[in-house]
Amino acid sequence: MLGNNCSKMAATAAGRVLTLCRQFQIGLRTSALPIQQSGLPLTMPTICPLRQTPSLFVQRHVSFAAQCRSLHTSHCKMGLEEFFDIPENWGEETVKSGAPWTAKLLRTKSNEDLHKLWYVLLKEKNMLLSIEQESKRQRRSMPSPERLKKVERSMVRLDSVVEERQDAIRLLQTGQEHARPGAWRKDLFGRTYWYKFTEHPIPWYMSRRYKRKRFYTPLFVKPYQRLRLEKYLCSKTRKEKAERQRQRKLKEKIAQQSAKA
Repeated sequence: MLGNNCSKMAATAAGRVLTLCRQFQIGLRTSALPIQQSGLPLTMPTICPLRQTPSLFVQRHVSFAAQCRSLHTSHCKMGLEEFFDIPENWGEETVKSGAPWTAKLLRTKSNEDLHKLWYVLLKEKNMLLSIEQESKRQRRSMPSPERLKKVERSMVRLDSVVEERQDAIRLLQTGQEHARPGAWRKDLFGRTYWYKFTEHPIPWYMSRRYKRKRFYTPLFVKPYQRLRLEKYLCSKTRKEKAERQRQRKLKEKIAQQSAKA
């Protein structure tokens, strides 16, 4: 009985192997046939490739070939013209440019538009930096250098708008104001600063490094805190007094010039 079962299992395995070899041979024959894209449809049958007929295999092979043939990409530019302005602006002393993007306009854009706009501004910034460097090399003035400042302002405002959206989402989800959790603490000199929490492999009460940090102000430092505050207020008062004197002298000079005229 055991010998009969073994012989049956061997015959079944051999039959499966022969079937797979025949199907693989049929596939190779049909793949060598000439492909006519115009005469066959572009549909892809959802059939197992080992159980499909030769005609269906040819149809699926043609569909893949047709899809690969219809694939196209944009024109590839391998030169350095992307880093320079358009030829119409070459040699011009002034180039017309629009106003920088304001935060009010950027808040009306979607996240996808802001993502695209960031790369457009980055490309424009690289182009302007290339023009600036080339102008320095030729010892000439850069045409309309204010364009670079406009692009930088737009990028800063775009970054601030994205941060506003991230903060709003974080406040709704976690209720935390800062991206990294922390707390307001004081150092040995009585200065208040934002301490960012960090992860440690051991608890804080077992960490010697954490224990060396002193988040308190000793009693003998309190008089120096008052002296530091007094120094800050005195310097602030001196600056305000100097600004008032400058404005007074400027008004007197304008009055004298208007009287002479």
